[in-house]
Amino acid sequence: MGSHPHDAEALPEPRTPAGRDALAAIIDRPQDTAVALDFDGTLAEIVPDPEQARAHPGAVPALAALAPRVGSVAVLTGRPAGVAVRYGGFAGVPGLEHLSVLGHYGAERWDAVSGEVRAPAPDPGVDAVRAELPGVLDAVGAAGRGSWIEEKGRAVAVHTRRADDPEAAFEALRAPIAELASRHGLIVEPGRLVLEVRPPGVDKGVALTEYVHERRAGAVLYAGDDLGDLAAYAAVGKLRSDGVPGLLLASGTEVPELAERADVVLSGPAAVVGFLAALAERLKLR
Repeated sequence: MGSHPHDAEALPEPRTPAGRDALAAIIDRPQDTAVALDFDGTLAEIVPDPEQARAHPGAVPALAALAPRVGSVAVLTGRPAGVAVRYGGFAGVPGLEHLSVLGHYGAERWDAVSGEVRAPAPDPGVDAVRAELPGVLDAVGAAGRGSWIEEKGRAVAVHTRRADDPEAAFEALRAPIAELASRHGLIVEPGRLVLEVRPPGVDKGVALTEYVHERRAGAVLYAGDDLGDLAAYAAVGKLRSDGVPGLLLASGTEVPELAERADVVLSGPAAVVGFLAALAERLKLR
């Protein structure tokens, strides 16, 4: 990426005192900063078919410019780690030699250093739910009407984005899927027109807190776009109370619970990428 002096001016000012303090700390001590970013809806646009999701074209260049100037960078996603690496184009990129991808909400981890994914054994409850889900969709009349099941390895998700009435299908499936998950000792993570069933005890808040402590970070930046990111937002709130400055970015305003808590609200992945590039440029000019 070339040097563009105006990029430094493009860094928006956080709307909260805590956010302004955090940005100042990040700029003052970048090597102490951990940057963690959601993938879908944050680094990649939300698309009707999740298998077609790809990182914004500017994401990898922005991350490659930023990563050498901060302490650490991680992508924290509900997707399998290996899938996020492929869809993001994160492997073998100069500047991202120390990138980590924390998949399945932190249950899996890929590190650029080794190029390998580390993961525990899958939960048997997920297999049981996977077998019963088609019957649940059929029982509420959702089968064959645009709602569909996404296989996520350690989790399974039902999408209603392609249904005739996406919101109605989502609401009709909420209770039966919650009951099915509960019966097999699993939890439901709702998102934008998606219900994901996965094992309890692992969420983005736990994963982010562990990552920040592992990196011994003195400041943290987190960006997300959906309900699953609320746990990470809460973790940043706790870190702040422990004296670690934290900057919260929201990608889009589709999830008000997230946008209301954010220090900086950006319009979507293109704006998130712009923010990361502007921050890299600002740190370059220090």
